[in-house]
Amino acid sequence: MTVVRPAYGTGSLAEILPSALAAVGGPLLPDQPDPLGLRAALAEPRRVAVLLVDGLGWHQLPVAFPFAPTLKSLDGRPLTAGFPSTTPTSLVTLGTGVPPGAHGVVGFFLNIPGTDRVLSHIRWDADPDPVEWQPVDPVFVRAASAGVEATVVSRPEFEGSGLSVAAYRGAAFRGATGPDEVASAVLSALYSAPRSLVYAYHGDVDRTGHDYGIDSPQWREAVAGVDRMVRMIAEGLPSDAALLVTADHGQLNIPADRRIDMANDPRLRAGVAVVAGEPRVRYLHTVRGAAPDVLAAWRTVLGPAAWVGSREEAVGAGWYGRVSFDALARIGDVVAICRDDHVVLATGLEPAPIARMVAFHGSYTAAEMEIPLLVVRGG
Repeated sequence: MTVVRPAYGTGSLAEILPSALAAVGGPLLPDQPDPLGLRAALAEPRRVAVLLVDGLGWHQLPVAFPFAPTLKSLDGRPLTAGFPSTTPTSLVTLGTGVPPGAHGVVGFFLNIPGTDRVLSHIRWDADPDPVEWQPVDPVFVRAASAGVEATVVSRPEFEGSGLSVAAYRGAAFRGATGPDEVASAVLSALYSAPRSLVYAYHGDVDRTGHDYGIDSPQWREAVAGVDRMVRMIAEGLPSDAALLVTADHGQLNIPADRRIDMANDPRLRAGVAVVAGEPRVRYLHTVRGAAPDVLAAWRTVLGPAAWVGSREEAVGAGWYGRVSFDALARIGDVVAICRDDHVVLATGLEPAPIARMVAFHGSYTAAEMEIPLLVVRGG
């Protein structure tokens, strides 16, 4: 499978909100005034909504189109996710407008340095403090200070969570569940102010992909729900508004014979103190002095199934952008990035449902890294 590198600064998830804010007349950054050229492309709208469909990557769109005629009719182009291509990393990358190395949410599960704790970014409240763990102000803070009304639409239970604070602080929160509620909340927020930036999240496609697989009946139903939601928003857009549809990552189905489990091979457990990351990108925090042996063992066992390297090699390759001091220790002493359609499970060390998933994401293949930017113009 093709390796896709993040297009930080020119065509990644990090550029969407800065360009959307620029399009509605928000403050321009000196080094990144309108990286996607949306101000001209959208004819300087007064209101922009960004809808993120979790899991609906660029390469999943052709599979979705038979069940999504509205999506099929839209103009669009591919961008890239950041790395790893996983939800918490992507949501904070979108929200802050900076690469993962700068905001520090460099994976789904991360070891909290100096402890043996592993933080799940989707099971996160106030420990660690979200503002300390992720100190970069989201784009919504800049929008609000410029008089642009900023709103986030997401599931009610996500309000005030650690991930929401890390990614969305500065925006008003509107709870909505299901395609119809999300569409209604987006339109209400767009009409509530003369200049507005609205972000909405919808997770059903990702969930059904994990649970049942891409192109399963459940996945198709979720895609059809997204299509209805996009159509409802498109039909109700103010004449001076635009809707951008994107994703946080794609997915790929993983066959049973491509699943390697650490629990079944003592060579993969030796010298490892803490396992983090996720099945497509593993972060291994090693016992003191064991990193070279762990690196060698993982390279031997995984062979062509994964790229295995040191933290320094992974950072030096540019996957995360420039990495802050705090983020550096979160990456792990050894990094294993799965190639093709392999995963490395960690039975007993991570939630049991992960091993039962059908579709995965996180790595650097085109199926995971390339995401859509689809455009709907009001009027």
